[in-house]
Amino acid sequence: MEAPDLRYEIVVYWSDEDEAYIAEVPELPGCVSDGDTYTEATENAEDAMRAWIETAVELGREIPEPKGRRLQFA
Repeated sequence: MEAPDLRYEIVVYWSDEDEAYIAEVPELPGCVSDGDTYTEATENAEDAMRAWIETAVELGREIPEPKGRRLQFA
């Protein structure tokens, strides 16, 4: 399998409840990671994206093309 395209948007925020940074990948449903630091959360999100894509391939599911930036500012 060739290296997956990881140009998906990652949304990172602090969670008081989890006491960690949460990194979500909105274009890949259920693709979420966390970390003690912002950097760790984004690095973990890249691992989560790879795992999400690998699982989708194994199950024969469609992998969405990365749209990139979802929010446009005026």
